[in-house]
Amino acid sequence: MNGSTLARLAVVGFAATGLACGEASDDGDARDAAGSGMTGIPAYAAVAWPQLPNNWVLGLASGLATDDQDHIWLVHRPRTVVEADKDRAAPAVMEFDAAGTYVQGWGGPDYVASQEFEWPDTEHGIHVDHQGNVWITGSGNGDHQILKFTRDGRFLLQIGKRGASQGNTDTANLNQAADVYVHPETNEAFVADGYGNRRIIVFDAASGAYRRMWGAYGNAPTDPTPDEAEFDPRHFNLVHGVRISRDGLVYVSDRGGMRLQVFTTDGEFLYEKPMGRYPDPDPAVMAARANDTSFGEPTTELIEATARAHQSVSKTAFSSDPEQRWLFVNERSNHQLVVLDRRTLQELTRFGQHGDELGEMYILHDMTADSQGNLYTVEVNNIGGTRKRTQKWVLSGTSPN
Repeated sequence: MNGSTLARLAVVGFAATGLACGEASDDGDARDAAGSGMTGIPAYAAVAWPQLPNNWVLGLASGLATDDQDHIWLVHRPRTVVEADKDRAAPAVMEFDAAGTYVQGWGGPDYVASQEFEWPDTEHGIHVDHQGNVWITGSGNGDHQILKFTRDGRFLLQIGKRGASQGNTDTANLNQAADVYVHPETNEAFVADGYGNRRIIVFDAASGAYRRMWGAYGNAPTDPTPDEAEFDPRHFNLVHGVRISRDGLVYVSDRGGMRLQVFTTDGEFLYEKPMGRYPDPDPAVMAARANDTSFGEPTTELIEATARAHQSVSKTAFSSDPEQRWLFVNERSNHQLVVLDRRTLQELTRFGQHGDELGEMYILHDMTADSQGNLYTVEVNNIGGTRKRTQKWVLSGTSPN
């Protein structure tokens, strides 16, 4: 499926579903967020965040979530802390306020006090639902379960069992799930089951009972066949994120497919937006960074390596205004955050670049937004085994379109 076909699908999807998709307005009224301040084109400034107490250190930091108090939840991988710092590894799950002050922490490979649940081998995603419960996903081999806890770490529910997956048609187990999001309207948990499988699967968030599932374009999920190409556009290719807007649209980040797909909560395909499909790094960027180093390595070599990985839409987040006018997209392959008009998917702005300085990014993995329009990001770069970075991006103002 070529780019022009994909673009036509996006237009058809908007028209067929009756969504507001008018042309972008030059005067900015299409971005007026009902007095919320989410108007025009935003600008961001990066700040160091958070402050770890007790001389703790992070392993690979993989997931972020925001709760209804504007507290930010971080999940990292304590087992990836270098041996010399193992005794200073922070708890796997940590809660911070918006200023970056530590509130509490729990979880990790030694957290299981009984056999009532199975902590994942590789911590991956985190979500705080509308009732304040904390959900954890795992992406390690055999991580075929997701977990639900109270905010203070008391176990509530496990869906799936370690090492039990039967593939893409299995309704009881996951397979290295990347992300989970609970829809408040129905109290259903939507899971991006994307490292081992290639589907969205939905469970009742209270009981764990299976509800439904779908693949790319709303097709029934199937297991790969030996003759399928490395990327078959008929299927998801590393479905890495799932978010649901207030108006009931499901935004699926197909990281390996380098596209954003949008569905109804019943799994009906609406439209998609290809993103980050650059065949080669921008020559102007490569020339400008020719003498730079990042993490002690030649910057251009790292840029080329990331481009060859062909990974793009990793996670999404929404602005906090009532209509959620802005859609934030983590464009992994270009080391940037992109701001879209959610109704039209028109790009408003993008920011960030490859590098190891404040305001730069490398191997973007997850993001979340707070009620003030600020963003938070984590990177899973492990060059040299020492660089695990989180950043806060403060909304510094907006400009007219």
